[in-house]
Amino acid sequence: HVVDINADSLTRLQQQFGVKTSAEIDATIAGSDVIVLAVKPQQMKGVVAQLVPHVKAQLILSIAAGIRAVDLSRWLKGHTAIVRTMPNTPALIGKGVTGMVATAGVSKEQHAAADAIMRAVGETVWLDDEKLIDPVTAVSGSGPAYVFYFIEAMQQAAQEMGLTAEQGNALAISTFVGAAQLAAQATDPIAVLRERVTSKGGTTYAALTSMENSGVKQSIITAMKAAAARGQALGEEFGQD
Repeated sequence: HVVDINADSLTRLQQQFGVKTSAEIDATIAGSDVIVLAVKPQQMKGVVAQLVPHVKAQLILSIAAGIRAVDLSRWLKGHTAIVRTMPNTPALIGKGVTGMVATAGVSKEQHAAADAIMRAVGETVWLDDEKLIDPVTAVSGSGPAYVFYFIEAMQQAAQEMGLTAEQGNALAISTFVGAAQLAAQATDPIAVLRERVTSKGGTTYAALTSMENSGVKQSIITAMKAAAARGQALGEEFGQD
């Protein structure tokens, strides 16, 4: 059963998946085992307020950056069966990865249910500490954008060096796909894979030396820490009463 204020989204979801739909939360939700909250952080408090009369022992599965379990629990009048998740956009093709953390009130059955739901769109990584959700957001939640950003740079460089847009697109994307699959299947550390491509004084060495001199690696690390800090700030901002 899907609730969404966007009528077009409801029509599309009903046609694509055959689900029941409605434009507002009502008593129907009381009979569910799991309630998935896939809304923007700034919308969460208002949505949860509508849920309060219908929440009993259900598992609350939250998909929202920054919103902390303690705030969800408070808004839900002390409800304790909450799992926070942070998936990423490759979930759209079943290739996502989701960081997950459960509160103490989540049963083994609910833990398994949450895992099964998110495994429908990719891999899951369970965390022991909710504070690690913000780093997960920075690494994998926002991560696809970093990859797209790098692909864009490779495409631009390809064109500036004389290749067509189509050629640059094919070469950049295929390189990322192949390298990622190699990394996933290899037993060696990523650094070793990199070193195998990098002959002293060769073309790859020239490129990586240029990146290192320009501080590319440190810039990426700094950027990801900024993303994590923003996730924490969202929790503090939107978790207030």
